[in-house]
Amino acid sequence: MQDQHIHHSVIADWGIRMFTAIGVPSQDAETIVHALVNTSLWGIDSHGIARITHYLGRFQNGTINKTPRLQLQQTAAATGQLDGDDGHGIVIMTAATNHAIELARAAGTGVVGVSNSSHCGAIGLYTRQITAAGMVGISFTHADALVVPHGGNKPFFGTNPISIAFPTTNPDEPICVDMATSIVPWNYMMNAKREKTPVPLGLGVDKHGNDSENPDDIVAVKPMAAHKGYALAFMIDMLCGPLNGMNYGPNMTSMYRDLDKKRKLGSLVIAIDPARFGGRDTITAVGTAIINQVSTHGDNVLFPGQPEYISKKKRMAEGIPVSEAIIADFHNWSEKLGVTPIHTS
Repeated sequence: MQDQHIHHSVIADWGIRMFTAIGVPSQDAETIVHALVNTSLWGIDSHGIARITHYLGRFQNGTINKTPRLQLQQTAAATGQLDGDDGHGIVIMTAATNHAIELARAAGTGVVGVSNSSHCGAIGLYTRQITAAGMVGISFTHADALVVPHGGNKPFFGTNPISIAFPTTNPDEPICVDMATSIVPWNYMMNAKREKTPVPLGLGVDKHGNDSENPDDIVAVKPMAAHKGYALAFMIDMLCGPLNGMNYGPNMTSMYRDLDKKRKLGSLVIAIDPARFGGRDTITAVGTAIINQVSTHGDNVLFPGQPEYISKKKRMAEGIPVSEAIIADFHNWSEKLGVTPIHTS
C-alpha cells in the first residue's frame, strides 16, 4: 500500500502527547520526539519516527527509566563521565554532548563517556549538536550482536556507528557523516520485516550464516567493506563498552529480543574547539570552500550530510512518508494510552 505523507509537526505533537501520557517528563518527551522527527526528515527512516512505539513499549515495561537521575562527573579538565541511570539514550546523549561542549569551551576539547544508557537513535544528532556550537564533533555508540565478523557466520559486534561533523558557514548544513559499520543498519531489516518486503541478497544472513533475502530469516547483517568495517566496529565497541565499564558484542542485552531487560549501553562523544587550532572562522570558511570545490568534480557529487538536507527540505514541504503498518501501530498505541490518534487523510 502507498505511504501517507504526514506533516512533521503533526507527528511531533502526537509523539510528545504519547510519551507524556506514559509518564515521561515533558522536556524529555520533546527532546526524544524532536530528535526522531528530525531523523525522519533527514530520510533516515531506520532511526526515525518508526522507533516511537518501540520506545513506548520499553517505557511501559520499565526497561527504560522514565525519570532517570543523570549522574555527571567531571574526571579531568577535558573529560567527563555520565551515568544515564538506564534512561532514554537520546536524553542521555543530548546531556553528554552539552557537557562535552562546555568542557571544550574551557579546555579546547571535551570528551565524555556514557554508561547505563539505552538506544540513542542516530548519532549524527549529537555531532550536529556540536557543530551548532561552532565546534567539530565526533561520536560513537555500540549495539548488541547484530553483525557477523568478517570471515564468520554468527553475529558478534553491533552495527556500531560513527559520526564526524564539521561546521560550515551555513549553520543548518554542517558537513556530517553518520554511518553504521555494518553494510546496512539493523533497523533496515526490522522495517523490511514489518513491511514484508524482500531484502537484496548479500546484506544479511540466516542462522546458518547463509545469505538470505527473507527478512524473517535474517539474524545478522554483514560488515561494510568486509574486514575494514569489522575492524572499525571492533574498535568502536572498545571505545563505547569497556572504556565506559559497559559490556560488548554478544554479551550485551538485545534491543529487540530482550525486551524485559535494560540495555546498559555505552557511548563516547568528543567536541573539539577549532579556535584552539586553525580558528573557528577558518574551519567554517574552508569547510564551505571544500564543498564548493568538490561539487565541480561531477554533477552528482554531494558533500557528506547533503543527502539528508535535500531530504529535509523535501519532507518539510511534502510531509514524512509513513507506511500503513506504522500508522496502524501508532493507532494501536493511541488507543492503549487514551491519546487522540494522528489524523490521516
